[in-house]
Amino acid sequence: MSKLDPAASMATLLQSLVDKAMSDIHVGLPCRIITFDESSCTADVLPLIKTGEDEPAMILNVQALGQKLNIDGAKKVCKPDLASGDIVFVSFADGELRNTLTGSVAKPNTTRSHDRNDAVIVGVFPCSL
Repeated sequence: MSKLDPAASMATLLQSLVDKAMSDIHVGLPCRIITFDESSCTADVLPLIKTGEDEPAMILNVQALGQKLNIDGAKKVCKPDLASGDIVFVSFADGELRNTLTGSVAKPNTTRSHDRNDAVIVGVFPCSL
């Protein structure tokens, strides 16, 4: 007859809870552009890092950041010029972005944090320049 070790069972349970919680926290991923909408500066992207057994799911409607530059006194606005196949870095916000896109301080509608729904394209990898 085998004895069950309660401490080992508890450690296994706690580790599985920690692993699950950590897999729901997203910080940043390299992704491939699938489609890009120039008018809204949004893209559908495919993560390039496999984190489980299944293929990564696409992330839809990801905002692409632009730049406001001052070059020798001339102010320039640079909108993203992304194309299907470009490799970009996607970052995930600390909280829900939707209500802040107007530029106003706003309370989020959800408590989500580092969620795939709050992804932002922050740059293009050199292989796609």
